[in-house]
Amino acid sequence: MAPAITLAAEAPTLSAANTGFMLICSALVLIMTPGLAFFYGGMVRVKSTLNMLMMSFISIGIVTILWVLYGFSMAFGTDSGSIIGWDSDWVGLSNIGLTDLWPGYTIPIFVFMVFQMMFAIITPALISGALADRVKFTAWALFVALWATVVYFPVAHWVWGTGGWAFELGVIDFAGGTAVHINAGAAALGVILVIGKRVGFKKDPMRPHSLPLVMLGAGLLWFGWFGFNAGSWLGNDDGVGALMFVNTQVATAAAMLAWLIYEKIRHGAFTTLGAASGAVAGLVAITPSGGAVSPLGAIAVGVIAGVLCAMAVGLKYKLGYDDSLDVVGVHLVGGVVGSLLIGLFASGHGQSEVEGLFYGGGMTQFWKQCAGVFAVLAYSLVASAILAFLIDKTIGMRVSEDVEVAGIDQAEHAETAYDFSGAGGGYDRTSAVPAPVADTGKKVDA
Repeated sequence: MAPAITLAAEAPTLSAANTGFMLICSALVLIMTPGLAFFYGGMVRVKSTLNMLMMSFISIGIVTILWVLYGFSMAFGTDSGSIIGWDSDWVGLSNIGLTDLWPGYTIPIFVFMVFQMMFAIITPALISGALADRVKFTAWALFVALWATVVYFPVAHWVWGTGGWAFELGVIDFAGGTAVHINAGAAALGVILVIGKRVGFKKDPMRPHSLPLVMLGAGLLWFGWFGFNAGSWLGNDDGVGALMFVNTQVATAAAMLAWLIYEKIRHGAFTTLGAASGAVAGLVAITPSGGAVSPLGAIAVGVIAGVLCAMAVGLKYKLGYDDSLDVVGVHLVGGVVGSLLIGLFASGHGQSEVEGLFYGGGMTQFWKQCAGVFAVLAYSLVASAILAFLIDKTIGMRVSEDVEVAGIDQAEHAETAYDFSGAGGGYDRTSAVPAPVADTGKKVDA
């Protein structure tokens, strides 16, 4: 008998279909940041609306440039010590060929780069919701640049970069439960512990000024999240991307319903804010787990996340930390829940053969998930608090009490979100801009 001949596997070739799909997914992820801006912008009071929008939009500008200059290289370059990546050929994207493929896939490096850029953009923007009403815009812009460099780029390498310690350990994070949501939620907690509470916290009413904007933002987030999640498989040749798409819809619907039922039982009403928040909680929780669980598992993930996140948003009043728009309660808690539930509900029939406890796989994957979750949480919390402390002690992190009470939009942006002085007419750039509120330097006690 002639000896068997082993044929070498064919190298991947560029796929126009997968390339086009990933470019569409990249655009969907980008639209999530304006969606987040609307979601947060509707939740604040009128006097902070523009500032909230700008805190998201400035992330698009800053992180885009940093990602091109060195962020992509730090996150996905050649591993160094399982902590950080680096590839000098990727600095400034100057030595990447137009048809050079991302290793092991059928899409160009440029396409993978821009898809991951959109993740890097929205992650610091998520933090902004916890800091509403009280942070200087220049301080926020500096924080975004430093945080992306010191926290996001390294953590992205840990979780997704070849050689990153969490990646090599086998921590499952399909699309960002640890790298995006736990990372941002822990950072938000770290910063608010440094800068303190808003004037009037737990005393003055701080209700959302525009629930229609909140619902619009939630809808855009839900829409864009299909690109965020399904696109993270970098193609759909084996159906895993389709599974993630289905699970994204299923878990989000389940979480929204669970939040509303909890809210009705606890507070006596079904609110639009609850529907929007529940949907986002479901999106967050399914982000790490959707490629590993079945659609029935996705329902369980959504229900658990919806209830636990609804319970968690009230902790700020009991524990005394001022998380303005519930970034900790939704993104940190939702990210932790979704990441840990992989250890229970992983079916072994999705992105990998890993099985969770309820499918006969024991607790092995659960402990791996714990390692990834709590390492990212601790690092982001501490590093973010240090960055906020250093900025506060140099250029100052907070606006003065007078500015905060009068309205941060006028002081920081010389604009207001709504003009009630007259109806109709366009904006005349030659007209006098209202003078911003003077910053007296009077600080708010933390």
